[in-house]
Amino acid sequence: MNDLVVVTGASRGVGREAVRALAGTHGRTVLAIARDEAALSALQQVCAGSPGKVEALALDLAGDGAVDRVVRQVGERRVLGLLNNAGLLRKRDFGSWTLDDLRTLFHMNASVPFLLVQALADRLSGDPPGHVVNIGSMGGVQGSVKFPGLAGYSASKMALAGLTECLAEELRDRRIRCNCLALGAVDTDMLREAFPGYQAPVTAEAMGGEVARFLLEGHNYFNGKVLPMSLSTP
Repeated sequence: MNDLVVVTGASRGVGREAVRALAGTHGRTVLAIARDEAALSALQQVCAGSPGKVEALALDLAGDGAVDRVVRQVGERRVLGLLNNAGLLRKRDFGSWTLDDLRTLFHMNASVPFLLVQALADRLSGDPPGHVVNIGSMGGVQGSVKFPGLAGYSASKMALAGLTECLAEELRDRRIRCNCLALGAVDTDMLREAFPGYQAPVTAEAMGGEVARFLLEGHNYFNGKVLPMSLSTP
């Protein structure tokens, strides 16, 4: 089977655990993308005995030419799923945000997923439908609780949620489905950075397993949806 699943932000947290579940529980070939080459190598070793396979691509997705590099790595293989998990957190007191902060956040959290989907659309198109899953945040859901210092981050995740709805329509005729999972509190490095001392009720391993399952099955039930996956927000 020459099908492929692509996961960004694969070196830690939910992305890492999703790769483990995809390769282990589901036996898939996964292209795992992250900046940290050593962490990707360690992930490959952890998954070495899995029924699936993990290919590693050490790459800064925010860099020039990064999307083209992903396309070259994928080659002509069919992409069954794209998990846009890579994301960036910046926390600033109001009044200290800079244009560079916002450009960087929106580029990584919204523009890069947009460009990846666009570049891989031909590989995602087909039967069964390709599935794009964007990892959002409850902070990016309209009407949810918001927190001081995270205005730029939450706004960029709102952009990702809106993009999800747009992509579902853009890609409908190509048999590609797109959904966004708005995660609540999960025990990851990013959450601890945002909320020092807070103990999340859900482990990265548990959430990664659910995300992996949704990537492979959620297109059967949803398209263009922003779905909360949250027991709590801090």
